[in-house]
Amino acid sequence: MSTTPFQVTVARLVVPVGPDDHTTGPDSAPVSLVEYGDYQCPYCGMAHAILNDLLRLRRETIRFTFRHFPLTNVHPYADLAAEVAEAAGARDRFFEMHDWLYDHQRSINPRQLMVGVDQLGLPSEEIADEVGAHVYLDRVRRDFVGGVRSGVNGTPTFYINGVRHDGGYGLDELLEAIDRATETAR
Repeated sequence: MSTTPFQVTVARLVVPVGPDDHTTGPDSAPVSLVEYGDYQCPYCGMAHAILNDLLRLRRETIRFTFRHFPLTNVHPYADLAAEVAEAAGARDRFFEMHDWLYDHQRSINPRQLMVGVDQLGLPSEEIADEVGAHVYLDRVRRDFVGGVRSGVNGTPTFYINGVRHDGGYGLDELLEAIDRATETAR
């Protein structure tokens, strides 16, 4: 009887980080951390707080990118929230809206999204018109399709230097993975 060894395949980021992505951190950082997330996903909400700590602790080490992966079959306003984030991003305020959305994710609905826009001092009528016309929906869908092609099958999903991180997203686990990637990059 012969046995065939199992081949382990590693999921890789198919769409490289580019100028249209929402990124924060130094361009020269040795580690690129990409998250595919959903603003209504409670696991993404938990990960958001952990990521803030991670980015604070490894400020010079990580270039963080967020991409949309709205799971609209379980989160009815995830697309809309992503579009609002994109509208803020068009005004160089993406990460401010991104943080607001996670801070208020339990109350996300169309009315609350506009409250967030107002609280951040963004032009609410303009953004309401843009979101109503789905000006940014193609951008959100492009992120989603890139995620599917890269092997995303749930949220949050992280890629560290282009390789999907299949471990947990607790602070200790992410710190260890980031530190390993930093050593490998040197």
